[in-house]
Amino acid sequence: MPNFLRESLHKRQTVLDSVFRNLTRFAAFSVLGLLAAIIASLVVGSMPAIHAFGFGFITSPEWDPVNDQYGALIPIVGTLITSGIALLIAIPVSLGIAIFLTQLAPQWMRRPLGIAVELLAGIPSIIYGMWGLFVFAPLFADHVEPWLNDHIGTWPLIGPFFSGPPMGIGMLTAGIILAIMIIPFIASVMRDVFDVVPTMLKESAYGLGATTWEVMMKVVLPYTKIGVVGGIMLGLGRALGETMAVTFVIGNAHELNQSLLMPGNSISSALANEFAEAVGELYTSSLIELGLILFFITFVVLSLARLMLHKLQQREGHGA
Repeated sequence: MPNFLRESLHKRQTVLDSVFRNLTRFAAFSVLGLLAAIIASLVVGSMPAIHAFGFGFITSPEWDPVNDQYGALIPIVGTLITSGIALLIAIPVSLGIAIFLTQLAPQWMRRPLGIAVELLAGIPSIIYGMWGLFVFAPLFADHVEPWLNDHIGTWPLIGPFFSGPPMGIGMLTAGIILAIMIIPFIASVMRDVFDVVPTMLKESAYGLGATTWEVMMKVVLPYTKIGVVGGIMLGLGRALGETMAVTFVIGNAHELNQSLLMPGNSISSALANEFAEAVGELYTSSLIELGLILFFITFVVLSLARLMLHKLQQREGHGA
């Protein structure tokens, strides 16, 4: 190839490489710019409520649009409780599904069950909400809540959390519906990360006499802990921000009750129910501040998860 053609080709490749590098850099920094713009818009929209209520907005249970008095305590508590209930149910169930699909199920069964789990993950949240309101809530009120009242509601410490009229809708119902929603997400991620564990590691453990439980607890989970925690955080992120399914079954009541069977409210359901009807700058600003608080809660949860993984990696390094 002549020198001038080689130089021309080299210049062309250099230009294309520079364009590609700048485009990828722009794409990466545009995500940060979009995130900063969202935060800025939430902060600006929340300023009237921040100036009016200050830090007391977070600790106040009052929500009175007539007198322009607003507090975020009840939606915050509802969001955390329903998400916590969802995780308590979803983590062991998802772990069991993933272990069965990757370790115990016969080959002919793994693919159909895996597809079924992925299909559940694709169902719109409003379908879960409608099913929860019209099917699950009546069954829960007729068969489960009376049993909880009679058998657990009389216990000295945890009894007040499971006592109350059997209405079917409430914090516990919302948490169970959220758990059903996030189980397919967590199970799918866990199944995928379990599949990447080298077969030689598992076969070596089996060769030493380890049981399936020991292989999972001492080989597979330590090898895939980052992916497992990532799947759990993915499910928690959806649980924290879920709107329609929670709105159908939580009861949407601005009341702080000790019983999990009583209606409550969450940040997302409060926004869905009231944003379209918000009249006045302070009312709208209070709802925007609720969105800012939800953003902050999600950020804190994800940061704590990353910190936990970092501590685990440091501990492994010291152990080695």
